[in-house]
Amino acid sequence: MTGLGKRLTWWIIGALVAGGLLGWGLNVAYADQGAAGAESLERLGYWFDIPTQMFLHLIKMIIAPLVVSTLVVGIAHMGGTGAIGRVGLRAFAWFVGASLVSLTLGLILVNLLQPGVGLDLPLPPVTQASGVDRSGFDAAKFFTHIIPTSAIDAMATNDILQLVIFSLFFGVAMAAIGEKAKPLLSGLEALVSVMLTVTGYVMLFAPVAVFFAVARTLATRGVGVVGDLAYFMGSFYIGLAALWAVLLGACFLVVGPRTRELIRYLRDPVLLGFSTASSEAAYPRTLEALDRFGVPPRIASFVLPLGYSFNLDGSMTYMTFASIFIAQAYGIHLDWGTMITMLLMLMITSKGIAGVPRASLVVITGTLSHFNIPEAGILLILAVDHFLDMGRTATNVIGNAVAAAVVARWEGQLNRPEPAAIPVTPVPAGAPQDGDTLHQL
Repeated sequence: MTGLGKRLTWWIIGALVAGGLLGWGLNVAYADQGAAGAESLERLGYWFDIPTQMFLHLIKMIIAPLVVSTLVVGIAHMGGTGAIGRVGLRAFAWFVGASLVSLTLGLILVNLLQPGVGLDLPLPPVTQASGVDRSGFDAAKFFTHIIPTSAIDAMATNDILQLVIFSLFFGVAMAAIGEKAKPLLSGLEALVSVMLTVTGYVMLFAPVAVFFAVARTLATRGVGVVGDLAYFMGSFYIGLAALWAVLLGACFLVVGPRTRELIRYLRDPVLLGFSTASSEAAYPRTLEALDRFGVPPRIASFVLPLGYSFNLDGSMTYMTFASIFIAQAYGIHLDWGTMITMLLMLMITSKGIAGVPRASLVVITGTLSHFNIPEAGILLILAVDHFLDMGRTATNVIGNAVAAAVVARWEGQLNRPEPAAIPVTPVPAGAPQDGDTLHQL
């Protein structure tokens, strides 16, 4: 990676380090001032959060038009429902396999490393609540919710799953009517180019958002909260490292030595996802990275949105890991049959969390009560959940990118990668390019 893209990566890394140092310094400086110091840090956190939220709003501003335009154009170019069904079945086969592996890995490692054993926390009162809103976790609501009542409302709320359903119907209809849809298809292709250019502009603000996000987190929470649960956090990150090895190893078996190139192309979106703890922030850059790697846009734009709803590998590992950690912390013994039942339950219920705030915590909270584990146990990990969410998000980016690359290889449509020079701002529409790129859908 050269040019502006490489400089942006280093700017993000620099912002991550500088923000961490500033946040740590502020926390130390105000630590001795008691309640007054804590209040000052909260005020600083309030102002530090503004640039981060502005950046995330910019990302949300482009998500809906980017998802709809790329997905509709991709489906329209697939040719027919047979190709769409084949790609969809292959994607879901990978999603199910990756989900089972992720959940199982979390289950095995939490039992090997036993981060909660020895804490021996007293059981909380039965009436004590976890503080996590479970209203979004409902299977019946999920199945009715995935069908949008209004495409405009789905775009306004950035509901990825509803956008996928609408785009699927719209793209198939465009493919069915053929020539009559060509003017609309040309317009949507132009919209793809425009949105990618806008994405390039928005990403220039990423270092600022990263700096303030990290500074706010460490200033208001300090490094002490990390130390209190350091073994739990370290164990979980070991689990994520193992999951990365499994996913990339599986990718190597299917895609071959080019997997090393995929890692290089994904460096920027993974770093952005990790530093902002936002999958939405990483989505546009992941789409571009896959395009440069050689995954046809018609496949990447179909698999990625589905993956963000059904293939959150990092979150899957966290669900089994955190659930059993809480049981260990309270000294509650779970036999392997119970834990496997928990795994299967998480496998099903985790598919109904698209669009639910703090989705992993919601699913964990809903699962604990089924196994007589106090729901209030979620409070044990709330303090460090943001730091863990950074790793989960980066892993989700890797998992979905690998899924897209694998499906493209299964389809026999993995193209040659672009040359090394990668600008951060997409090439304007109409400029000549080689290969099957987002500008040549």
